[in-house]
Amino acid sequence: MAGRKEAALVCYVVAGYPDMKATEEAVDLLVAGGADIIELGIPFSDPIADGPTIQQASNAALQAGVTPEKAMQLAKRIRKKHPALPILFMTYSNILVHAGFEQFLEKSKQSGVDGFILPDMPVEEAGQYSALAEKQGLATVFLASPNTSKERLQKIIDRSSGFMYLVSVFGITGARKSFEGYTQDAIKRSKKLAAGKLPVGVGFGISKPEHARFMVGAGADAIIVGSAIVNKISNGKTAELKALAASLKKACRK
Repeated sequence: MAGRKEAALVCYVVAGYPDMKATEEAVDLLVAGGADIIELGIPFSDPIADGPTIQQASNAALQAGVTPEKAMQLAKRIRKKHPALPILFMTYSNILVHAGFEQFLEKSKQSGVDGFILPDMPVEEAGQYSALAEKQGLATVFLASPNTSKERLQKIIDRSSGFMYLVSVFGITGARKSFEGYTQDAIKRSKKLAAGKLPVGVGFGISKPEHARFMVGAGADAIIVGSAIVNKISNGKTAELKALAASLKKACRK
């Protein structure tokens, strides 16, 4: 992502929402529209970082019987269709703890996944997770917020692989109307500390091309879009995902 003339577009979907076939269709449309990376959410009962849109989708998927194993089967099917597509699992630490870190990471690798985003995994407590992920060749993406201290931000940059995930706003995910100056400052600060060693991805609240342009203008190497995509799916407008991805991708070009 770093050094390219365009920022990467990372698109999030909830595995199995509203069903597995629909998730596959959504991924196909997003990739056709220009998505560079797919973030596949494994539903969890207490998704603390997610806003109402993604919480509702996760709950619906859980009610429909979606399990981590089914999410892995879905990842396998997506990998078969899109051999070169980077795929990340986004979920919560409890799922890995319950299954056993080593076993879960190994199975995930076998399913064709390239890495993990665990919003509730503090970098300070991630020693075992990071070591096992590295052993499997899986990227570990850690999250930083706009008010993360310089020392901790450096630790997150040093221990992330793939990219670091900068949360653009205070609070949870969800589409927003606009962004504050502190978001721009946080991107510039992260970029300076990363010093070209690691791409900086920015997410939470990005739903429109103008949001993407704002983030890319501030220096983001990737933009991460979730709630806007899940909203389309929730409203029965899955067919519009290709156009949404295309408009966002266009805005990623520097």
